[in-house]
Amino acid sequence: MTRLTAEFWVHAYLARLRFQDIPAYVVAHGDDTAGAVLVKLNTLDGQAVAFQRSFDLMSGERKWVELSSGPEGDVDQTIQRQLGFDPDLWVIEVEDRQGRHLLGEEGLE
Repeated sequence: MTRLTAEFWVHAYLARLRFQDIPAYVVAHGDDTAGAVLVKLNTLDGQAVAFQRSFDLMSGERKWVELSSGPEGDVDQTIQRQLGFDPDLWVIEVEDRQGRHLLGEEGLE
């Protein structure tokens, strides 16, 4: 199965969020071709959740899992550690008081 480049996926994700009037920003621009992507959901109340993509070896499916959640500063520290391990990492920040991030929608898995 052909995989999308990271840059293509990020642009498609941002467009999908814009279509739903959900603000989102590229916080860290990773490798255009093969960079991993983290999504930080900022609920604008001092809390945040960071999601990363995971690969299920049993089913072969890719899915989004929670990397970190809690006070925004703590989540930001986790993201900074990840950036220290992987300079090719993309970080997208989604800002939505309702907690919408759309990662469970078809085509974004």
